[in-house]
Formats: sequence, C-alpha cells, structure tokens
Amino acid sequence: MSDSSSRSPLSRQPGDSPAREKLISLRNSLLRIHKTLLDMERRDYERANGAVSAGELFRLVIGHPQFAWLHNISEFVVRIDETLSDEQPVAPADAATAMNLARKMFVPTESGDGFQKQYFDAIQREPAVVMEHAELARLFNAEPPEPAAP
Repeated sequence: MSDSSSRSPLSRQPGDSPAREKLISLRNSLLRIHKTLLDMERRDYERANGAVSAGELFRLVIGHPQFAWLHNISEFVVRIDETLSDEQPVAPADAATAMNLARKMFVPTESGDGFQKQYFDAIQREPAVVMEHAELARLFNAEPPEPAAP
C-alpha cells in the first residue's frame, strides 16, 4: 500500500500539486462561508421560532425553505470533495473551472438569481459574512479570471 492511502484526501499534504492546493483552499473558504451563513440563518430562525437542537437544525437545513439557498454551497463542496478524493491527480483545468464557477456564483447582486440575491442580502445584514466574502475575494483575486470568449 502506498503512503497516499493513509492520508486524508481532503487535507493538505507535502508535495501536493498547485491545482490540488487551490481546490483545498477553495473548499476551506466555502466551508467557512457556509458555516457563517448557516449560523446567520439559524439565528434568524430561532428569533422567530425559538431555540432548536442540533438534530432539529439538521432537519431544517435539509428541508426548510429558509435554508434551501445554502444547498448550492453544500453541493459545490461535495463536488470538490469528489475531485479531491479521486485517484487521479487534480488537473489544473479542474481547479481553474471550480475557481471560475465559484467566482460567478459568489457575485452578490440585488437583482441576481435566487442564490446571488440571498447572498447579497446576507452581506447587507451580517458583518461576519462580509469578512468571509472578503477572504473569498482574496482567493479569487489570486487566480487569473477565465479568459473571455472570442
């Protein structure tokens, strides 16, 4: 058995490729922003409905409309996890595609799609979301944007 079988496929390891490092950094940033947004939604829900247990929160996250917009982030992280867990090395194109998709997804706009509008609103009302968005923007700015189509 090789050394790679004992390592976690989702953590950084010495000798990781730059593409793998980028995906891990993106994954970690998405997890942080997801947690911040989840905490915000939980506070809002509890203000209106009373405290919930961890088990109840899990059910709410899965099935309550107030939390549905966060599924986009969860699904994105799952796709990254699948790529990182694959036997094949992470290709630079895979990392670039993930970064470009995330860059497009996390554009907060007042008139955007459902996620972008919810994200815009979250940035307007929660300072912790602003801080996490700034970290995500730094990650995006460290990467060249997708070239424009001819």
